[in-house]
Amino acid sequence: MRRRDVLRAFFALPVLLAGCGGDEEAVRVDLSRREEPTLRLPPKAVTYAYLPQFAHTVSYERHRLLLDYLARATGLPLRQIFPDTFEEHVRMVERGEIDISFSNPFAYIRMARSGTRAFARIIEPSGKPDFRSQIICRRDNAQLRSLEDCRGKRWMAVDPSSAGGYIYALGEFLDHGIRRRDFAEITFAPGPGGKQEKVVLAVFAGTCDLGSVRDGALDILAGKIDIGQIRILAESKAYPGWVYAARAGLSPEITAKVAKAMFALSMERPDDAVILQTAGMRGIIPATDTDYAPVRALAEKLDLDAATEEEE
Repeated sequence: MRRRDVLRAFFALPVLLAGCGGDEEAVRVDLSRREEPTLRLPPKAVTYAYLPQFAHTVSYERHRLLLDYLARATGLPLRQIFPDTFEEHVRMVERGEIDISFSNPFAYIRMARSGTRAFARIIEPSGKPDFRSQIICRRDNAQLRSLEDCRGKRWMAVDPSSAGGYIYALGEFLDHGIRRRDFAEITFAPGPGGKQEKVVLAVFAGTCDLGSVRDGALDILAGKIDIGQIRILAESKAYPGWVYAARAGLSPEITAKVAKAMFALSMERPDDAVILQTAGMRGIIPATDTDYAPVRALAEKLDLDAATEEEE
């Protein structure tokens, strides 16, 4: 050992002795007794997911009572899970990780290609089984008085797969001769969840000229910002509303139990009304795949398959 190393060991020794402590007993460790860590899997349950149009906390609070009710009514264990993005929701349904999907119609027609099938749809808070896009801007934006004024402006939408937050608005613009290339830019709400809120906040803050959200989304921000500063510039045509769909391969008996319990909910009964209103709906009615033919026609008119492939 060289002289320098000897000196280092000499000065380090008091530190090591101080760390041991003269009055502390040594702890004996029996290395023959070991426990291998195991991955804790969640209990087996029917998985239920809400397309993440709002923050996860909002999704949870909206559907918590409904899931509790469905578990009691069907005797099935149900668990709500929370994909971060629209795309992740679609992929998880296709991989069989989400059994019951609650999604917008456009996400549904994508999932239906892999065998996912609609069995229920909701009655919107408006009392109708359909909904619209709302194209919004700041109330004090004097440059925007009609859809034609949106050419050359910055548009923030919810997500490329959002029906009310993008696609229905895109169809309305096309019906007025306005195409994607006519905007200065089209951006989508960043990050996971809460995308409807982020569009409204971006318009409110002036980081974009206009935004598109589904009808009813402005109510989510009421009380958080001065919603009176937001103006609805236009609304799209109405299209079929949100849909419940069962993944390919899910037991028909499970789907039938869940559907029967959903259809039994009634606004006429106070306890049921609380469940439905909290979930942002007035009822759940039967649905079939053919109900979504108008959405497929719109997707074809907008050539959305090609647009989606480019974005992926």
